[in-house]
Amino acid sequence: MTTRYDTPEMAALWNEEAKFRSWLLVEKTVATVEAELGIIPKLAARAIQHASFKLKEIDEFEKVTNHDVIAFTRSVAKSVGAAGKYVHYGLTSYDVVDTALSLRCISAFDIVLAAMGDLRVETARLALEHKRTPMMGRTHGVHAEPITFGLKCLSWFEETNRNIRRLAAAADEMRHGKISGVVGGYTQMGPEVEAKVLKRLNLRPEPVSTQVIPRDRHAAMLDALALTATGLERIATEIRNLQRTEIGEVGEPFAKGQRGSSAMPHKKNPITCERITSLARLVRAYAQVALDNVCLWHERDLSNSANERVIIPEAFTLTHYMIRKMTGVLSDLVVRPDRMLANLESSGQTFFSQAVMLELVHAGMDKDQAYKLVQELAFSCQTQGSSLPELCEANPEISKLLDRRAMGRAFDLKRLLRNVDAVYRRVGLTARKPKN
Repeated sequence: MTTRYDTPEMAALWNEEAKFRSWLLVEKTVATVEAELGIIPKLAARAIQHASFKLKEIDEFEKVTNHDVIAFTRSVAKSVGAAGKYVHYGLTSYDVVDTALSLRCISAFDIVLAAMGDLRVETARLALEHKRTPMMGRTHGVHAEPITFGLKCLSWFEETNRNIRRLAAAADEMRHGKISGVVGGYTQMGPEVEAKVLKRLNLRPEPVSTQVIPRDRHAAMLDALALTATGLERIATEIRNLQRTEIGEVGEPFAKGQRGSSAMPHKKNPITCERITSLARLVRAYAQVALDNVCLWHERDLSNSANERVIIPEAFTLTHYMIRKMTGVLSDLVVRPDRMLANLESSGQTFFSQAVMLELVHAGMDKDQAYKLVQELAFSCQTQGSSLPELCEANPEISKLLDRRAMGRAFDLKRLLRNVDAVYRRVGLTARKPKN
C-alpha cells in the first residue's frame, strides 16, 4: 500500500490502467471469437476491436453501480456506440477478471525470473571467486569445522536455482483462463468459445472451473513468491550475522555520503539486508492469505476479491524489489578473507577435534575414550590459550598412538577442505563466467 518499494516494471504492470487494458484485451478477444462462431454480428465485433475506456468515467460509473466490472463495461460500450450492447456478451465478471489476472501474473513472473537470473549470476560469481577462501563454519552460532566462503555462496546459488524452478512451475500453473460462465457450467456459451479465446491469449482452459479459477493455483503462486522471498532473507540474515563487529567477515556496500546513524558517525549498518528481512515476512503473510482464499463458498464468494487486489500485486512487487536489492548487495559485497582467517585461528584450531578423534580410533583407541580425551584438550585450549596441535603433541596418550604422519593428517586444513570441488561439480558450477 506504499510506493516506496515499487519497481518501474511492476508499477507499470499493476496500475489501474494496465488492469483495464488487460480486461479490454479479453473482451475484444471474446467478441472476435463470438463473431467467428456466429454468436454476435461481425460488424459489432469489428467495432469492439476499436473500443476504449476512460479511467475517470469508470470511476464515476462505479460510484453509482458499486461494481467495477459493470462500470468498466459501461465505459467500453459507450466508446463503440450501438455495438456496445455486444460488449461482455454472455460473460460473467470473472471470465474477464480471472483470465486477465492470469495474463498479468505471467508477465509478472517474467519480470521476477529475469531478475532472478541476475541474482543467480552474482551468487555464482562469489561462489567461484571464493572457492578457496577458507572460513569458519558455524553451527548454533559456534565454531564447528572450516568451510570456504565460496561453499557458503554455492548454497545460495543452488537455492536460487531451486526458486527459479519453483517460480517457473508456478508461472506455468497460472497459464489458465476461464470463459465458462457464472457457475463454470457453460450455461450460455459452449466450451468451444473458451477454447478459441484462450488459445489466442496463449492460455489453457481451466479443466474444471466454478465462477472463478480455483484459488489453489493462486496460493501456489504466492507460496513460490514467499519461498523466493525467504531465500533472499536467508542470504540477508547470513550477511547481517557475518557483518557483526565481533565477526566482521563481510559487509554490505556503503556508498559515498551514506550515513549509518543519526547519532553515531562510526556506524555502518546492514540496512538493506534488514529491509529484505522485514519485507520477506510480509510476503510470507500474503501467502497465508492466499491459502485462506482457497476455501470459497459453493461456486464462489467475494472473500478473496478485496485482499487479492493487495496481496498479488504487492507480493510480486516486493519480491522483485528484494531480488534487485540483494543482487546489488552481492555485486558489491565487501569480503574480508583476512578476517575470516583470523577468526579461523582464534579458537586455537580446536576445529581439528573430530579429525584427531578419528585418527585415535583408527590407531586403536575406543571411540568414547578418544572423544573424552580430545574434548578435554579442546576445552583446555579455551582456558589456557594454547592450540589443539600443541596440546596433542604434548599429551603422552596421543603421542604414543599417533606418529608424525598421523598428526599431519589430523591437522591438515587442506585435507578438511579437499572435497569442496566435488560439491561444485555436483551442482554444475565449474565455468569461470556464470551465465544468466
